Amino acid sequence: MKTMQAVTALALLAASGGCVSIEDNSPAQGPAPVREAIVPPGWEEARDVLHYSPALRSGDFVFLSGVVAGLREGEEGEAGMTAAFDRAFRALGGVLAAAGADWDDVVEMTTYHTDLPAQIAAFAAVKDRYIREPYPAWTAIDIDRLYPDNGVVEIKLTARIAPDR
Repeated sequence: MKTMQAVTALALLAASGGCVSIEDNSPAQGPAPVREAIVPPGWEEARDVLHYSPALRSGDFVFLSGVVAGLREGEEGEAGMTAAFDRAFRALGGVLAAAGADWDDVVEMTTYHTDLPAQIAAFAAVKDRYIREPYPAWTAIDIDRLYPDNGVVEIKLTARIAPDR
């Protein structure tokens, strides 16, 4: 009945060219979204020492902290970068999974590169192993350096998990 009254009121208002404000006094659909820190196994020390959350879930969204792709001793050139990028994407995949998300839920990616022109081709090739169409929004930024010193790229993600999951 309430819906029918609202539809009738809107129809009359539209016909007269006026404005209306409709107030819904029905009970809220549930509590406000709660922030939940996502700390997968193996990340506890970073949380405890640095007070760092690998990810934070708020409502339907999961905000992942940056993960640094770092070269290991002896790694160099494109092969070294490819290995470092792959390790970082695997780590991010683990954080996504701990939050109940996967790569298809990623809606935004920001990457920070210490040498964007030299890294972009290898980075894009590794990224495409994990992320498929429709591709998320992506901003790639060239920077001077990362922490730790062996870092070549830092990858930060935002995911949206469908409400029914």
